[in-house]
Amino acid sequence: MSNTRPIISPLPAPVAKSPSSIRRVVAASMAGTVAEWYEFFIYGIAATLVFGQLFFPQTGNALDGIIAAFATYAVGFVARPLGGIVFGHYGDRYGRKKLLQFSLLLVGVSTFLMGCLPGFGTIGYAAPILLVTMRFLQGFAVGGEWGGAVLLVSEHSPENRRGFWASFPQAAAPVGNVLATLVILGLSWTLSDEAFLAWGWRVAFWLSAVVILIGYMIRRTVEDAPVFLEALKRQQAAQEKAATLMEVLVSQPLTVFKVVLMRMGENASYYLMIVFSITYLTMNELMEHSQILLVLFAGNVIQFFAMVGGGWLSDILGRKKTILLGYAGLAFWALTFFPSMNSGNAWLVFANLGFGLAVQALAYAPQAALISEIFPTRMRYMGSSFTYQIGTILAGSIAPIIAASLLRAFESTTPILVYIGLVLVLSVFALSRLRETRGLDLSTLDR
Repeated sequence: MSNTRPIISPLPAPVAKSPSSIRRVVAASMAGTVAEWYEFFIYGIAATLVFGQLFFPQTGNALDGIIAAFATYAVGFVARPLGGIVFGHYGDRYGRKKLLQFSLLLVGVSTFLMGCLPGFGTIGYAAPILLVTMRFLQGFAVGGEWGGAVLLVSEHSPENRRGFWASFPQAAAPVGNVLATLVILGLSWTLSDEAFLAWGWRVAFWLSAVVILIGYMIRRTVEDAPVFLEALKRQQAAQEKAATLMEVLVSQPLTVFKVVLMRMGENASYYLMIVFSITYLTMNELMEHSQILLVLFAGNVIQFFAMVGGGWLSDILGRKKTILLGYAGLAFWALTFFPSMNSGNAWLVFANLGFGLAVQALAYAPQAALISEIFPTRMRYMGSSFTYQIGTILAGSIAPIIAASLLRAFESTTPILVYIGLVLVLSVFALSRLRETRGLDLSTLDR
């Protein structure tokens, strides 16, 4: 018998993409992601301003209703890893594009229905139950969005520019937040507080149908990347199925663990900025709603450009150094967070939140390329989505709840600062244990 092994054909060299084709992929990816994050952030704003009063029984302590609303906010995060697992498995099996279109329609329907729900005074405890159900579906759909959108761009991008191009789906988050803030601001300026609370907030949810339709039509114009299609052909020839979650966890347990921890610091900080800050400023009557929303609007504009800049910088300095630079900035932001808000000065609050969102973008933007460069193609959607969403659960979903609970228990902001410091240290340690992936050829990774 011959001892020679069968020859395995090398993978084809990556196909060079023209700038126009990559821009088309980026536009399609961002269009849907902006729509989904618009809807996710609309819920976050409404949870602070509306849901605590309309969908839960009143106890006499305003923080109780807000904490309950934050709990339903967290439900969307809990659903996201489940969405990541389901969308990741089928996205690795059938393609990124098909699953992205389905996730877009699912989040649109659930958000539109939220705007139709009656309040606690009308249907009692059925109101929060229905709200939680719609929030779960919304989170489930968003859980499949991030991985698909980022991978669609990453797999089309040349390796020397992947950090830059892959940062655009990341930058869709502040764009969605800007749209959400503009809609809420417009409604709050044109309606009285009573009218906004009675029905005005629902308009913001109903407008999601328009945003979703635009995103869906744009997303139809692109196809999956050659590196994915080639990997899919090899799977079919070898009669392999797309990787399961168990296979990802068994083959790369330490990588999953380190990526989850690496995400926690920036993610917790981010949701304290965009969710808890609204509660803190409102509860202490430090600023009016319209002022707060204007500050967040301007901060998110800054964050968009910082996000793209962070992706560009990661192609020069490397993923890890850019993320570390962002974490250094977040440590400074944390020390000035509450002094700036306690001042009640809109310009100081803007300076703090604008800086915080900019440095958070430096820590967040390179993660799109970093995470997609860690997993091989046949398990990339599953691995990327799961690790990303688990990190979000352990950080962003509970950060506003933890902050509000610490404030209620200790009547001091010091424990909140300790909490922020701990998650930042944990994330920096995990980052130090990850390998640098800048310039990696995805086909080489598959081999």
